[in-house]
Amino acid sequence: MQTRVRLEPWSAGDFWLLERKNEPAMTRFLGGPEPAAKLTDRQRRYEALSAREPAAGRMFRIEWTPAGEDPGDGDGARTESVGSVGFWEREWQGEPVYEAGWGILPEFQGHGLAAAALTELLAYVRAHGTRDSVHAFPGTDHPASNAVCRRAGFTYLGDVDFEYPPGVPHPSCDWRYRVGRPQGGLTPSG
Repeated sequence: MQTRVRLEPWSAGDFWLLERKNEPAMTRFLGGPEPAAKLTDRQRRYEALSAREPAAGRMFRIEWTPAGEDPGDGDGARTESVGSVGFWEREWQGEPVYEAGWGILPEFQGHGLAAAALTELLAYVRAHGTRDSVHAFPGTDHPASNAVCRRAGFTYLGDVDFEYPPGVPHPSCDWRYRVGRPQGGLTPSG
């Protein structure tokens, strides 16, 4: 069965999704919920990122069309906003890379949506990016996000202490996806 997702650029109307992603169930592996002021700042940063050139990175809202619905029929097929996925520039171990992050709302988890969205994101990076690698740093204590990396074709490089939130070392897995080289894993929209 095909998992259909579509990535929509982050916009001012997506703040509600940021609030949902800030709930305790969504932030358990990220140090807990952020205060309202930090959420407002995050929204501003996500919108600003989407206003820059595509190679600088993007945040996207993930839209899902349930199985059996036809998203292209124009008859109002049901779609759901199920989470977010994005990438941004960073330096990692002396190399300019992209970092990727994602989150699927609890009621939509367990259906392959994160892996499908990450696969779509990697296709976007291949088309618009300028850096050789995309890294993801899920916690060593987060088996679901590590499985998403594996399913999307990332290569596990080892355990690292990654700061998240900034200033707080967190035992994490370093996963890398080499852009432009065949990786295996899923294909976009599949």
